[in-house]
Amino acid sequence: MNATLRVSLLSVLLVFAPVTWGQDYPKRLVRVVAPFSPGGATDVLARLVSQKLTERWGQNALVDNRVGAGGHIGADYVAKAAPDGYTLLVAGTPHAIGASLYRKLTYDMAKDLVPINRFATYPSAIVVHPSLPIKTVKGLIGLAKAHPGELNFGSAGSGSPNHLAMELFKTMAKVEMVHIPYKGGSGQMIGDLVSGQVQLASIGLPPAMPFVKTGRLRVLAVTGTARSPLLPEVPTVSEAGLPGFDVTSWYGMFAPAGLPKDLLMKLNADIAAVLKSADMGTRLAALGADPAPMSPEDFGQFVREEITKWAKVVKESGAKVD
Repeated sequence: MNATLRVSLLSVLLVFAPVTWGQDYPKRLVRVVAPFSPGGATDVLARLVSQKLTERWGQNALVDNRVGAGGHIGADYVAKAAPDGYTLLVAGTPHAIGASLYRKLTYDMAKDLVPINRFATYPSAIVVHPSLPIKTVKGLIGLAKAHPGELNFGSAGSGSPNHLAMELFKTMAKVEMVHIPYKGGSGQMIGDLVSGQVQLASIGLPPAMPFVKTGRLRVLAVTGTARSPLLPEVPTVSEAGLPGFDVTSWYGMFAPAGLPKDLLMKLNADIAAVLKSADMGTRLAALGADPAPMSPEDFGQFVREEITKWAKVVKESGAKVD
């Protein structure tokens, strides 16, 4: 074989040889987009995982808060980024809800983003102001039926997971209650709930716990499929009167569609490793969350099922974005 032919064959082999993107990844800073305000659940989880990935990689994983439109500005930014692993997204339940709630999204969660790994799942709690003469889910349903349209519930905003949790509650219980949406997080809403300006809400366990412990809020049930270690004596909504009720929030990591397969698998494995660390488990438990890693295939199937589930709730409830 002459030299010219050998060079030609080598060139062909190089062209068709598999490219292993993940071997030396990352070479530079990785931007992790958290599409909600600092201090919220998405931001906290993004920072916990990014800190651990920074330690594992020896390269910075920097959280970038790109907020607005219910988390969809940040998601759209990542969906349109290069699929090279250097722009990632932390997304979850709000985005699965938004896929049907928002009519003019400029990206498609199921097509334009690739699920990498799920971080954690966690329930919320249905809490009421202690002035309401009820202590159980059945009591709430009975009161709402006796006074249709007179009870009000707060949420962190129209289309938020805790708004849709109460819409699902209304649909399953066949009751009418008035939604009071707040903007800019749940802090003001919780303040109004504690003062009695709104009567009930579905809210995360960490912000609820101080008020539950001091008797300023009464917890009726948790919204997931299992009782929470933070409130082991409190039943689930399903146990307490609405069989099959399940609102378990979740968050995970996504990348732009087209991410190379070996890089996808590396990111999945790295995230799974940091979620298994003992201190990560302790820090998530303090948030009422459980580590919940999945394979890319299983996570992708899970996300598609969540989009379908919430599309049904949005349709049946008539929920709309303000």
